[in-house]
Amino acid sequence: MKLISIVMIAGLVLLYFMDAAFKIQIMNPEMLIHSALRFFTGFILVGIGVFYAHKIQLKSAVYLIFVLVLGDDIMDYVRKVEDFRFEITIHGIYMLLWGSLTGYVFMRQLKDKVDKKSLQ
Repeated sequence: MKLISIVMIAGLVLLYFMDAAFKIQIMNPEMLIHSALRFFTGFILVGIGVFYAHKIQLKSAVYLIFVLVLGDDIMDYVRKVEDFRFEITIHGIYMLLWGSLTGYVFMRQLKDKVDKKSLQ
C-alpha cells in the first residue's frame, strides 16, 4: 500500500499548488462536491472500469463522464453557483486524472495483496 500512499500524497500536493495558482477556494461545499464527483468518477469509471478491469470501453467511459460532468456544470449554471471558468475546467480534468490513476493503482495493489495471500 506504499504506492497508493505515494499517489495520494503527490496528488494532494499538486492539488494544493494548482488551487493556489488558480486561486480556487476548495474548502467550500460546492467545490468539495465538484472535486469529489470528478475524483470518484475517475476512480470508478476510468481507473477501475476501463484501465484495470477492462469492463468498460474507453469511448463509452468518456461519453459517460462527459454527460455526468456537463450535467453537473449545467445544474450549477442554472442555480448560478459557478460560471464556466477555464481554471475550474482544468481543476476538474486534474481531479478526473488523479482519480483514475488512484483507482488503477488501488486495484493493482489490492490484486497483488490477494495474490500473495492465495500463494501462502
